[in-house]
Amino acid sequence: MAGNTNRSSEQNTERTISRRTLVRGAAIAGLSLAGAGAASPAAAAGERVFFQYFHETWPTITDDLSRVADRGYDGVWIQAPQESELTWEERDGRNDPPLGYQPVDFRSFDSEFGTEGDLQRLIDTAHERGLEVYVDCVMNHMAADRGYDFPQFDEEHFHTDVGSIDDWDDEHQVEHGNLLGLKDLAQLETHGHEDTAPYVREQLYDYMAKIASFGADGYRYDAVKHVEAEFWDRYANAWADEFDMNRVGEVFDGGVDYVQNYVDTGMDAFDYPLYFVTNEVFDYGDMSRLEGAGVTAQDPWHAWPFVQNHDEGAPPQYHLAHAHALTIEGTPMVYNLYPDEILDDDAITNMVWVKTNLAGGATHWRHTDADLAIYERENNLLVGLNNDTDDWRSEWVYTTWSDEPLNDYSGTADDVTVDDNGWVEVSVPPEGWVFYAPY
Repeated sequence: MAGNTNRSSEQNTERTISRRTLVRGAAIAGLSLAGAGAASPAAAAGERVFFQYFHETWPTITDDLSRVADRGYDGVWIQAPQESELTWEERDGRNDPPLGYQPVDFRSFDSEFGTEGDLQRLIDTAHERGLEVYVDCVMNHMAADRGYDFPQFDEEHFHTDVGSIDDWDDEHQVEHGNLLGLKDLAQLETHGHEDTAPYVREQLYDYMAKIASFGADGYRYDAVKHVEAEFWDRYANAWADEFDMNRVGEVFDGGVDYVQNYVDTGMDAFDYPLYFVTNEVFDYGDMSRLEGAGVTAQDPWHAWPFVQNHDEGAPPQYHLAHAHALTIEGTPMVYNLYPDEILDDDAITNMVWVKTNLAGGATHWRHTDADLAIYERENNLLVGLNNDTDDWRSEWVYTTWSDEPLNDYSGTADDVTVDDNGWVEVSVPPEGWVFYAPY
């Protein structure tokens, strides 16, 4: 394998932290940041990767940000910082339940994770390391198991007509019911909240403003589908623009059009439709299902692929799934249930390097069958994935190159040469992957 595939912290620090404005502008224009102003598809190589840094205190994360940057990541997503129910001692395991999702007071950011000063140091340190910081933003609900006893809100500020959600196909229940017992805030005037909704929005505006005041780069909106799309369209996304903040939403649904509806309000979204496909495909399933899957296939500049997160587990073919998520279009989020484990995983680090240095351009699917998938990121990267557990798979495919030697940047296969007509034979090891690109 040619060259050093681990970028240095010095290279990361050279990125300007104001790039959040460039990212948003490029996304609105339907472009990738890497491709803005590029003269050719090949010049557009290099796309962002984020790291979900959960289950640690702010000081612990701060002390580890140099390592995150050294591994080539562009940013981190951290848990919700406001005062919340649940303590470290109340969890049943590292991630059961995750902390920060049962808000008590949006005005205080002293929490189980640390003080407001600790949070500020985390964000400042991230920027010094060339990393962006996305902060979880919980606006659908308040904590469970305390009635309506909240410093900012009274019973009149909540939806009380539904109770718990028991019909997930009922839009009214989904948007007004108590998710897992969490008290559902009423952000809009509908259903008898004409007098109280403006106050709720005022508190949420101040909450978003406070997150931005720490210098964060973006929000991760929690439980998006449990709040009316009108709120995101008319209010939250407009506030994010006012605060110069990016945003990505959790729209927990497998329907591409359903998720796209929220994207169209003005946010990026985690690609749950793709996740549900890949979770089956990388359980020794049919690789041909990858072609055209997910929001990523139709709106890659607003889609965030992922293999697992704090709510959803990874498929059995963990590394093969990441080889896909970290080479397709979109902005992948890599989850660290245990940071030492993932940051010391050389295979994942190599994939991050490939994404941030070689990936770019439109996707062209060159071959798919039950076991083998080969696709090209136009004139930048040729990827082969094989979920046959016993045998190598080989296939001749057409490419946009001609008479071009290609290096395998995964280190798992021999280099190849594209012939004069643009054809090349790609061989992929069993349950393995190859990443071909010009030297």
